[in-house]
Amino acid sequence: MTLDQIVVRAAARAPEAVALKGPDGTLTYGQLDTLANRIARALQELGVKRGDRVGLWAEKSVRAVAAMQGIARLGAAYVPMDPLNPAARTRLILDDCGIDVLVTTTTRAAELHNAGLGRLRFLLVDDKGPAMSWDRLSGFPSEPLPPHGAGDNDLAYILYTSGSTGTPKGVCISQRNAMAFIEWCHALLGTTPEDRFSNHAPFFFDLSVLDLYAAFMGGASVTLIPEALAFSPEKLVELVLRERFTCWYSVPSALMLMMQEGGLLNHADLPFRAVLFAGEPFPIRHLRPLREHLKHARFFNLYGPTETNVCTYHEVTDLPPHRTEPVPIGRASCGNRVWLARPPPDSEEAKEDGDGVGELMVEGPTVMLGYWGQPPHGDRPYATGDRCRELPDGTFEYLGRRDNLLKVRGRRIEAGEIEAVLLSHPDIREVGVVATGSGLETRLVAFMVSGSARPLSLLKVKRHCAERLPRYMIVDEVRALPELPRTPNGKLDRRALRALAQKPATR
Repeated sequence: MTLDQIVVRAAARAPEAVALKGPDGTLTYGQLDTLANRIARALQELGVKRGDRVGLWAEKSVRAVAAMQGIARLGAAYVPMDPLNPAARTRLILDDCGIDVLVTTTTRAAELHNAGLGRLRFLLVDDKGPAMSWDRLSGFPSEPLPPHGAGDNDLAYILYTSGSTGTPKGVCISQRNAMAFIEWCHALLGTTPEDRFSNHAPFFFDLSVLDLYAAFMGGASVTLIPEALAFSPEKLVELVLRERFTCWYSVPSALMLMMQEGGLLNHADLPFRAVLFAGEPFPIRHLRPLREHLKHARFFNLYGPTETNVCTYHEVTDLPPHRTEPVPIGRASCGNRVWLARPPPDSEEAKEDGDGVGELMVEGPTVMLGYWGQPPHGDRPYATGDRCRELPDGTFEYLGRRDNLLKVRGRRIEAGEIEAVLLSHPDIREVGVVATGSGLETRLVAFMVSGSARPLSLLKVKRHCAERLPRYMIVDEVRALPELPRTPNGKLDRRALRALAQKPATR
């Protein structure tokens, strides 16, 4: 089965059932199926064929999801991009991935055209526009297309993540990768047509795959939560009560905000039967009251980098009062195999970590095809870069990173990408970026050695970043240093920078 066939089957079973609700309207499964066929034919007219990559640069909407389905019906792969990306970053992705057709808005299309991307062809989600606009879709046949012939190893979608060299890198997910995860989620949750899923995560974040396709596989409905509401606690709680979501999946930060500032726990009749979270540790002091309030709901901690989707899970049952550390990431999921690669016994890493600690390794059906433009990953295990400990019952707990990866509200950021952008400024000679705090309190701090007499102000640094990076990668604080701390072998001493970041800035 491929991603487009999930909706085709749901539409055949119950065409009148509601599939999608969003800021731009509602679609039944029958309507979604028909619209996807028309979109596919419109994309065909624009030259899209099996194996092509089609970009998606637009806000979350019913139309955007229908476009994903239309792309899939041609055996092509969709490439969702942050709608808040500056055009410069979107251009990097378009050029890297060889995208010639883009689903976007009139305004964004004009911005890219003015930036010299005249080769692009557009399907506009606006009703009217200078290119293939939404109002033209009704002129295309709604009948099913001939089989596209895509198989398990064909590309389904590409998710771009932060890259350590300063350039985003595309994680290639095959139909097999996606379906192994979706089928596992469907079985885990026992999804039915009575379920109502929330779609909290943005489409370019791998959490969104569960919301959409586990819902579609069970014939359930899914409500798209607009980006503007994603961290608006009162609005989110209102949406939960109005839409009566039975399945919720998000980063812990969103749930914590809903409890602390949205009054989530003030409501005794919350509809959740399943609460899933991923992307970052859920502090136990915040998880415990939620778990106790929703006594009859099932709770799952899901874990996995974008390159593996979800590869382990842990069901949270009771939380003993004496427990202070986050819950484990659990055991293997989706037919994968996970284990620890331990450092040599006499290495500094082994001495520091102690017994039973190593880097989590993954192999199995959800491990990516590879990074776009790089050699295929093949059947090799994937090294997550995460330090974990194996517990006596065979499950794993997460301890931290082995590299310079940072996390902000579940979104992974390579420090090197921000540093590369900052070093492109002529007045910055050296820079090191670290994260301080956790969860909602996470802040990105840039330590800089100035190349001019006066260090750059925070406002100027933010402006420089905003022209090149997505909003969640813009630094929150800037500190000037005469020189950056170095390790004995001359490398940037990030541990020393993290220690400095914990201290108040000197004036």
